[in-house]
Amino acid sequence: MEGFALGWSALGVALLLLALALAIKASEWWSQARLPAGSVIYTDTGTWYRQQEALYAPTLQLVGKPDYLVEEADGTIIPVEIKSSAAPDSPYPGHVLQLAAYCLLVDEAYGLRPDYGIIQYRDHAFAVSFTDEMEADILDLLAEMRADRFARDVDRDHDNWRKCRGCGFNEICAQSLV
Repeated sequence: MEGFALGWSALGVALLLLALALAIKASEWWSQARLPAGSVIYTDTGTWYRQQEALYAPTLQLVGKPDYLVEEADGTIIPVEIKSSAAPDSPYPGHVLQLAAYCLLVDEAYGLRPDYGIIQYRDHAFAVSFTDEMEADILDLLAEMRADRFARDVDRDHDNWRKCRGCGFNEICAQSLV
C-alpha cells in the first residue's frame, strides 16, 4: 500500500510541475502578444480561438475584425491591431485610421467608446488616443469611400510601389507602379 501512495504522490507532484510549466508558458505568450492587462474577449489572429463574426456598425455601413479586443478591469474595451513590420517613428496614417474604425466598431457593438487603441508593430507598440478629431477623420474617409464606390475610376492615393505590388488589381490598373 505504501508503494501505491508513493506512486500517487509522484503523479501529483508531476502534475503540479506540469501546471506550473504551463502557467509560465502562458505568461510568456501573453508577454509576447504585448497586450494590455485584461481579458481577451475577441481575437482574429488565429493564434488562440478564431472569432467567426466580424463587428458590424449598420449605421456606418462598416464591418471589421480587429486582431484583439481586450477588456480591462474597469470594463473598458481596447482594440489592438498587430502589424508584422518593424515600427516606424510614428504609426502610419492608414494604420491609425484602421484603428479608428475598430474604435467605432467597439462603440457600436458594445456601447462603450474606447479612449484609445493599440497598434503593435514587431518591435514597438503605440497607444493611440481615439479623439473627436480622429473620429471625424475616419467618418470623412468612410463618406469619401462610399462616394467613390460607384465611380468609374478612382485615382491611386499613394506613391508606394510595394502597395501596388500587393494589390489584387495591379495587373489591370492604369496607375500601377509595378
